[in-house]
Amino acid sequence: MTIQSFRDLMVWQKAMLLAKDTYKATTFLPKEEIYGLVSQIRRCAVSIPSNIAEGKERSTRKDFAQFLRIAQGSGAELETQILLSIQIYPDTEKHFQAPLATLKEVQKMLSSIIMKLSN
Repeated sequence: MTIQSFRDLMVWQKAMLLAKDTYKATTFLPKEEIYGLVSQIRRCAVSIPSNIAEGKERSTRKDFAQFLRIAQGSGAELETQILLSIQIYPDTEKHFQAPLATLKEVQKMLSSIIMKLSN
């Protein structure tokens, strides 16, 4: 299969699933977090597939790798915020299980692609 668009990238597809599942999970956080953790978590989750897409549309492998690194950073930020949410609101843990599992997959995929692009 030839990659013609960022939409063809499995990592982008997984990152989109991650964003969708993260959005759903944040609905279980208290309403007073709508402008705090909920907003921050959602922005991080959306940032991952967005940076993958933007990087793929750049003209060089070096640029693509840099945007994948930014996506990786957003993933670390997302993981931190989810873990903090679970510490503050322990009964939300079950809702964040799927996003955390998908995030691990996305992080591994990003690392692998970055290594390949850097060679």
